[in-house]
Amino acid sequence: MPVVDLQSIKSHLSPNQNLLGLDLGSKTIGLAVSDPTLTFASPIDTIKRTKFTADANRLMNINKNRNIGGWVLGMPVEMGGFEGARCQSTRQFSANFMELSDIPIAFWDERLSSSAVNRFLINEADMTRKRRGHVVDKMAAGYILQGALDSLGYGSL
Repeated sequence: MPVVDLQSIKSHLSPNQNLLGLDLGSKTIGLAVSDPTLTFASPIDTIKRTKFTADANRLMNINKNRNIGGWVLGMPVEMGGFEGARCQSTRQFSANFMELSDIPIAFWDERLSSSAVNRFLINEADMTRKRRGHVVDKMAAGYILQGALDSLGYGSL
């Protein structure tokens, strides 16, 4: 399945399927999952990146075990609004994954997601740098996915 517009991703989901939010880094992939009503995003894990095939297999297992019907990938757009090398890498990852799976993928502008999460973890949770390193990627994935859900109107109360 090709990359889909975020506004149409729900039409590709079966009833009670969840969305998976991904924060793709060069060394790790932060993961978050929505609830079936597409209201809340919950950070679930951070996986260490290895080779693409191994990473893709882990993600396909998560899709199966968590009833995932679509992905929201954080798109690391530059502050000036243009797409740099990290965006190209994200698009290539999604293109490679689409050769293995028909899951719909949508992108969400993730500018400042890691900064916002780090600020929260420092100021509100009073977390040490070492502890933040263990949770920031999955929290950023949750931030990305929640932003997308809110944009769709499903996450707003």
